[in-house]
Amino acid sequence: MRITYKDILKKIKKFRDERDWMQFHDPKNMAISVILEASELLEHFQWKSKEEIEKYIKENHEKVEDEIADVAIYLFEMADNMEIDLLEAMEKKLAKNENKYPVNKTKGKHTKYDKF
Repeated sequence: MRITYKDILKKIKKFRDERDWMQFHDPKNMAISVILEASELLEHFQWKSKEEIEKYIKENHEKVEDEIADVAIYLFEMADNMEIDLLEAMEKKLAKNENKYPVNKTKGKHTKYDKF
């Protein structure tokens, strides 16, 4: 059975609460933690070519996976702490992005929406 959104939030909060860490998990500190973990993820790819990255991921898959999980854990908890349904927020944001980046203007391009 696959874990659900509610299941993972429950595990995150249990882990946090057993350690009495909620006192440190205000929005500012959570946002900082997201960036710090994202930076740790980025370190795995710094200065590497596309080919080197492909090889590195194969050889260090668990390390990269751990960093992605750290980012996600902080995001899930931060959203929950701020009473944001992360899945709903993502769905709404994807709808906004569809309007900002219509296929006929953006397919195969990396141009930001305000430049086309």
